[in-house]
Amino acid sequence: MERGREDASLTLRGLQNRSHEKIKLRKRKSTLYFSTQEKNARRRGDLLGENIHLVLFTIALRILNCFLVQTSFVPDEYWQSLEVAHHMVFNYGYLTWEWTERLRSYTYPLIFASIYKILHLLGKDSVQLLIWIPRLAQAFLSAVADVRLYSLMKQLENQEVARWVVGAITGLIVKYSSLVALAFIIRPTAVIPWTPLLFRHFCQEPRKLDLILHHFLPVGFATLSLSLMIDRIFFGQWTLVQFNFLKFNVLQNLGTFYGSHPWHWYFSQGFPVILGTHLPFFIHGCYLAPKRHRILLVTVLWTLLVYSMLSHKEFRFIYPVLPFCMVFCGYSLTHLKTWKKPALSFLFLSNLFLALYTGLVHQRGTLDVMSHIQKVCYNNPNKSSASIFMMMPCHATPYYSHVHCPLPMRFLQCPPDLTGKSQYLDEADVFYLNPLNWLHREFHDDASLPTHLITFSILAEEISAFLISSNYNRTALFFHTHLPEGRIGSHVYVYERKLKGKFNTKMNSELSEIN
Repeated sequence: MERGREDASLTLRGLQNRSHEKIKLRKRKSTLYFSTQEKNARRRGDLLGENIHLVLFTIALRILNCFLVQTSFVPDEYWQSLEVAHHMVFNYGYLTWEWTERLRSYTYPLIFASIYKILHLLGKDSVQLLIWIPRLAQAFLSAVADVRLYSLMKQLENQEVARWVVGAITGLIVKYSSLVALAFIIRPTAVIPWTPLLFRHFCQEPRKLDLILHHFLPVGFATLSLSLMIDRIFFGQWTLVQFNFLKFNVLQNLGTFYGSHPWHWYFSQGFPVILGTHLPFFIHGCYLAPKRHRILLVTVLWTLLVYSMLSHKEFRFIYPVLPFCMVFCGYSLTHLKTWKKPALSFLFLSNLFLALYTGLVHQRGTLDVMSHIQKVCYNNPNKSSASIFMMMPCHATPYYSHVHCPLPMRFLQCPPDLTGKSQYLDEADVFYLNPLNWLHREFHDDASLPTHLITFSILAEEISAFLISSNYNRTALFFHTHLPEGRIGSHVYVYERKLKGKFNTKMNSELSEIN
């Protein structure tokens, strides 16, 4: 009993002594305990809602990627954007058949036309700025998309119910629905991946009628009205290009003129190719991801299924699903333990090699040759005396947007048959049936011959007789690809026509110098 009392008294004394000491409290890190001033101070160091260093790093990475891409991918990179913008501002260039048939909206090219107009007013519309400023602008937009995807994943992981599509806050509904509407205006098929997301939003929204009447309809009406007014100005008549686009590509399915693939192509080839070395991690991540992310997988599968119903298929059509796929790849890498570092090294090295090869080597000749055409124009005081004819698959190179000089140029055209003729062949098809005969028929006298011919190396031997008889000499060549196929050669050749009079004058001057 006494021993117990002694212990109790010692404990009491210890507590009394500690009460006179300063007790250090643990500082909480949670933002719930920050004051309004502290939160505002933290936000000042943010950009786009994220850490400023992360945002700047993402922008720098995208800009680096922009300069590392020195190759071409598809003709629409130039012909449906920069070429149209150049025509809008400088009143010369070439508009493809899609614009004469009013299948495209001027809304997207107007972005680049605004840049071109500003450069023109400032007197800075050099060809290099016309090429690089739009690319840098798109690199910045890509960086913004990267940051927002990162923010999205943080929200998904911090919320039990992932209502990111809904926007949770009313103000965000207007923002995201405006972006969806703008994407549809620019490219009507953009509605395909958004369909399951919008449907999910509608199902989860308790005030469905309010969502439609006060958000979706006003935003859709405003965006469509803007598109109609822009196209009315540039087409000269009221045109609903979104309907024309869907009618041509979906209802009439005339896109098959440019090739068709079996229904399973996206699943058997297209999707595995664009994922590349990420494919096994995507499959692994699909099994690991929580149920709240199923909507993203549904969106991927829905997009592949819808595009599989169309006969004409291209890799780029399903690029919009890649960000969703990376979500599942991220889950796979997160759950790897022993193999995480080897997996990351494998992905980095494999994609680095492919990125450098496709960005710096593969299919670069058709861009490099445009620099040569620029020199032909700017080094020739009489621009009308020089002329260019591109004997290549149609739209193989950029055009006036990469020359910025009113130099007479021509290429083999390939518009689809819109009249329903049987056995229809475009100009490029007719040319490649018998290039030599076509050249002799087309250029029946010396006056009609262009000063410069540009062609792929695969055609050189077949038209050598024409080149010799017309006094064409090869003056430049540019590497294009290690994988030539069909009408595409490994190199791009430039031929220049030497007039006999010039040859005689040059020989006489050389002889006089010798004497």
